[in-house]
Amino acid sequence: MATKDLVMLIDKPHFTVKLHQSLLEVDLKEGVKKKLEDFVEATPTLRGSLGFLFQNVIPLDVPLKDIESVELDEKGQVKIIIPNRRDITIPLETDESEKLMDKLNELIPIEKQRERERMLAASRRASEIDIEKARAISESRHDKWKAGGPV
Repeated sequence: MATKDLVMLIDKPHFTVKLHQSLLEVDLKEGVKKKLEDFVEATPTLRGSLGFLFQNVIPLDVPLKDIESVELDEKGQVKIIIPNRRDITIPLETDESEKLMDKLNELIPIEKQRERERMLAASRRASEIDIEKARAISESRHDKWKAGGPV
């Protein structure tokens, strides 16, 4: 992710939280888990297929469009609720948690709307392609019929 879209950075001794316009990153700083995280994130195939298994061991990047909700737990830590994935709890100080939660609650609806618009545009484009194919097939059959050939 480019640093130009970085909205918030929280640097803790063992991890870093980076909030971008469309992505939440929780990156470990050291150790075996850090090496595993780097490997999984650098290999898109693994991230897609084994990411579900690794999510219990290492935090993976989360697109904001995939976040269902954000709340504070009883300790004042941020809890990220993600459908079909294990929820993520980020151990921050209460004031950091509140700032992150507020910013996430501001950005998530924007990103969800962008995703709806992307999906709608893709659906429209698929419909246009289907119409063009049907028109081409129809014209082809019409041309063969005019030429007296089998339809």
